[in-house]
Amino acid sequence: MGYSYILTLSCPNRPGLVAAIGQLLFELGYNITEAQQFDEPDSKQFFMRIVFSAAIGEATAPETALGALATRFAMKWTLHDTSIRPKVILLVSKFDHCLVDLLYRWRIGELVINPVGIISNHPADTYEHIDLHAIPFHYLPVTRETKAEQEARILELVDATGADLVVLARYMQILSNNMAAALSGRCINIHHSFLPGFKGARPYHQAFDRGVKLIGATAHFVTRDLDEGPIIEQDVERISHADAPDDLIRKGRDIERRVLARAVRYYVEQRVILNGNKTIIFMH
Repeated sequence: MGYSYILTLSCPNRPGLVAAIGQLLFELGYNITEAQQFDEPDSKQFFMRIVFSAAIGEATAPETALGALATRFAMKWTLHDTSIRPKVILLVSKFDHCLVDLLYRWRIGELVINPVGIISNHPADTYEHIDLHAIPFHYLPVTRETKAEQEARILELVDATGADLVVLARYMQILSNNMAAALSGRCINIHHSFLPGFKGARPYHQAFDRGVKLIGATAHFVTRDLDEGPIIEQDVERISHADAPDDLIRKGRDIERRVLARAVRYYVEQRVILNGNKTIIFMH
């Protein structure tokens, strides 16, 4: 049986590093089918993403040998078996455009994920017009007084399902510091972003009042700093004086959908490596 893996790594750059990785994979019986790398001069850190598969028939399981190599080069590394679809939990509130888009991309095979749950602070009949494909739905209402209990239940579901990624698909609740810490590096949010930035209620109306010329959206990792986590993907669209607030909302929904979908795809394809407050994104 042929196996295919994606290896991502970061470590201090040293001569012979790439050669050592390539030689090891060759000796284990694998063929490299894709490789991308980046040497960051400021931190002198080296980042790499490698896709490899068994060259002929069986190959030796790579974990042990890669572990020894990681120790030698002080690597932080992850290894993903491409036959296993990452498990994803989707959190959503009233606005469902991002949820619908992600489910559509999953259904047609564009987004290779395993949705293991949908969590909302709104009841199921809010989404009765959507085919949820028998994905388990969890209605978890939240108030200021019940927030800690509600978040504890979310984390229980994340643990019980073995979710690899939590996606805030327009989930309109601010996560507590404890929740953000528990999901560090595996929770993605989509956020409207403008120049200048408009926080609080009715951001598209604020943007209209200021006569913006560009609107946009940012997908980022969730951290304790509200809407300031490492950025994964962004996009913008031009606005004219003829656009009313409803036009901005309509265009904003389109940007949010595509930006979040790209960010989720980058993550599940192991294209994202955290680098402090930034990310390294190995594009296809």
